[in-house]
Amino acid sequence: MWYLNNLGLLCNLGNHPRQLLQLLLTRDRPVPAQSSLFHRRGGRWLGKIRAELPALPAPLARFDCRNNRLANAALTQIRPAIEAAKVRYGAGRVAVVMATSTTGIAATEEALRVLATEGDYPRGYHALQGALAGLGEFVAATLEIHGPTSTISTACSSSGNALLSARRLLSLGLCDAVVVGGVDSICDMTLQGFGALEALARDYCRPFTTDRDGINIGEGAAVFLMSAEAVGPRFLGGAASSDAYHISAPQPEGEGAFAVMQAALRDARIQAADVDYLNLHGTGTPHNDSMECAAVARLFGSMTPCSSTKGYTGHTLGAASALELALCWLLLSGHPLWRLPPSPFIGEIDPELAPVCFTGANDCNGRRPEVCMSNSFAFGGSNVSLVLGANND
Repeated sequence: MWYLNNLGLLCNLGNHPRQLLQLLLTRDRPVPAQSSLFHRRGGRWLGKIRAELPALPAPLARFDCRNNRLANAALTQIRPAIEAAKVRYGAGRVAVVMATSTTGIAATEEALRVLATEGDYPRGYHALQGALAGLGEFVAATLEIHGPTSTISTACSSSGNALLSARRLLSLGLCDAVVVGGVDSICDMTLQGFGALEALARDYCRPFTTDRDGINIGEGAAVFLMSAEAVGPRFLGGAASSDAYHISAPQPEGEGAFAVMQAALRDARIQAADVDYLNLHGTGTPHNDSMECAAVARLFGSMTPCSSTKGYTGHTLGAASALELALCWLLLSGHPLWRLPPSPFIGEIDPELAPVCFTGANDCNGRRPEVCMSNSFAFGGSNVSLVLGANND
């Protein structure tokens, strides 16, 4: 059995797990208003992290970009546990599996603007800042870890696939602990790309509502330490599937989504009825929400509580799987005044969607959750579902 021992995270909801716990998962607190969570840029609402992000130290200057600064801030929160793992297992037995879709593209965009106007790249720019592999290399370098290191990029399922890859490394005996997670920061290329696809919301993201019209881009970082040490929620299982249907649109009936959820339950050796909460991919785009409800209703019926939290965090792309699994991690971690993550706009759910059980503003479901599942569905039909269980040892 593998466990997610520790959690470090940042997003627009807060700069530490405690802040997310207080704002979103604590009973009788007002549901956060979207107007307090998003800021305007280029005519769009974005979920931008407000934390101070100091420059990286000089020996790591070649990695210095916003994406890696976000990673560093999240890693700092669990650095003592990582250092303890290095002492316990050795630095060569601790692996790194990170995920991103934007990496340091914003730094490259700025470097190209300077090149166009001044004829040379800005001082301090390094191509590694914009390389997809740069995130994993940075994490290994800053932590002085020498085990297997990789960076995964499968669009919005990236960090879900990173967690499955981390488990695989442990199961194969290639390491004894893994630093695993996802980080994505806002860049113009992403905004322009989703804008060209007409997938950005005109206002705020409104998952599963009648007038939903797209996503709000967000940025975030969520990192875990995974090992066999029986500390933290259990990583019960997970699975990946591919629609092989379209470069950007999901399979309309949700066949890939259904298959991956079914496979994740099978891998975790549980039944659909054992799941106490399901975090939906829930982007707020018409086709995604429709197919996901169809798949969820087919597998879970209309009794399993579920919600999309992207109306609060924005869509954090390659970090989304890890960030949303982090909410499940917090939910399973024994907070006495817990509530299930609320569904925004619960009174405006599209009646044409297949019937599923959306959470209200203060749902407790009668008993503490023991099992949570989280979905991520990406471009190209890359699907991931992950299952966490409470640690009752």
